[in-house]
Amino acid sequence: MERYWIRGGVPLEGRVTIPAAKNSVLPLMAAALLTRGQTVLEGVPQLADVSTGCRLLTRLGAGVEWEGRDLVIREPREWDPQIPPTLAGAMRGSVFYLAPVLARTGRVTLPMPGGCNLGPRQIDIHLEGLCRMGARLHWHGGKMTLLAPEGLRGIEYTLRLPSVGATETLLMAAAVARGHTLLRGVACEPEIRDLAGYLNRCGARIKGAGGPVIQVEGVSSLTGSRWRPIPDRIAAATFAGAAACAGGRITLDRCPADQTAPFLDLLEGMGCGVDRQPDQVTVTCAGPLVGGVDLVARAYPGFPTDMLPLAAAVLLKGRGYSRLTDTLFQNRFACAAGFRAMGARVWNRPGGILLQGGLPLWGAQVQAPDLRGGAALVLAALAAGGQTLLADRGHIARGYPDLPGSLELLGARIRRLEQN
Repeated sequence: MERYWIRGGVPLEGRVTIPAAKNSVLPLMAAALLTRGQTVLEGVPQLADVSTGCRLLTRLGAGVEWEGRDLVIREPREWDPQIPPTLAGAMRGSVFYLAPVLARTGRVTLPMPGGCNLGPRQIDIHLEGLCRMGARLHWHGGKMTLLAPEGLRGIEYTLRLPSVGATETLLMAAAVARGHTLLRGVACEPEIRDLAGYLNRCGARIKGAGGPVIQVEGVSSLTGSRWRPIPDRIAAATFAGAAACAGGRITLDRCPADQTAPFLDLLEGMGCGVDRQPDQVTVTCAGPLVGGVDLVARAYPGFPTDMLPLAAAVLLKGRGYSRLTDTLFQNRFACAAGFRAMGARVWNRPGGILLQGGLPLWGAQVQAPDLRGGAALVLAALAAGGQTLLADRGHIARGYPDLPGSLELLGARIRRLEQN
């Protein structure tokens, strides 16, 4: 259990470089197993989920090592197609290994993947698509085994909803399947384009990634390559939100302004100054903010579900009543209990929360319920008077290399206390 001490009410000033996107790095690490030879992912952040992914790659037989901030992945000499429960349960991203291991070995066994407790998150689209491509699915003792001894074949398939994870799974499978694959109703998130770009660099033939229809002409093999993952738009929103909550001025270097636009638009509408340059964004907040908005999580380019708790923390400073809705994850706003402990007026409602902003917050003892909810409580603590003690069971480190250290460099009064 980690604990953070935070004293709020201190304006922030300075600049921060946005790291590579966690939600891009994790599927890229898995996709490296599709290739022969060596893949180098440049500028990979030291995250708990990345560490879990490295252990998982090693368990499967791959060679993994760090060269500075670059992650080197070498194809396995001997494969072990079983993903152990301890690693599968540690992160949701273990599902990304289904397609690469199945495609390379004809077999993969995986327990149900873990991650944040955001409510039921089905992987039925992943499994249905793979079975349509020729895999056979068997359940035994809480584990699933997929078999495709003769390889996978191309298909025409329409996703019943634009799942990012399922799109990435089927994209990886199609890259080395026999024949042509046509995927409709896919996710359009930037991380999809990043994965497709890497696979194409390795020799895949993928068209349309980033749009609702993707076409893939399968190839017999892929060759490893160097690739720099895109910047993390959720981390960018976190630091932009810190400027709004604490006040001050923060410059975000290597910030994907277009991909972070929904959150930046929210800040501008509330009264923050937002200067957008091609690879840099400066957020300035120096006065009272105005809330009273209605936010609904939607597929890209709509408001991202991961940014909703961060937006809730910022809206606690904006005068008026705001509604936030997420119909995808029923526990998305578990951080509301922490907000209430700080004196916020927050009401849970079906599919989301209603909050009254513009009221004073004060420090309290709170606990991070999940990754983004934990980050949201850090932002709220920056806006609160007095001291906050935040207990965290490792959630925040799954998505941020060193969030307390980065905020401290910007002037925040925050420090990590000894673990107990």
